[in-house]
Amino acid sequence: MKLMICIVNNFYTAEIEKRMKNKGYRMTELSSSGGFIKKGSTTFLFGVQEENVEQLKTDLKSICTAYESKKGKQSEAPRRFTFFILSAENAPFLRDAAGGS
Repeated sequence: MKLMICIVNNFYTAEIEKRMKNKGYRMTELSSSGGFIKKGSTTFLFGVQEENVEQLKTDLKSICTAYESKKGKQSEAPRRFTFFILSAENAPFLRDAAGGS
């Protein structure tokens, strides 16, 4: 299992959220502010099997380019999204008091 942390330019956020859900991806959207990448971005967390990471990246890119074809490209956006892939294989999970750990 991999965790993709994907920082998306706000121009694409609503379209990515809608289309990725329609494709069956499970994700968490984090509203945040700060200057790590640049203001005006949203962070998505995707949990994905290792063999599906390339498809996830392809789907994100195709959603952005299709949206640009429909709405025009946002000229001031330096990038569509930036992502980091982390291993989630050994991630500890917190269970409720009845379930232990």
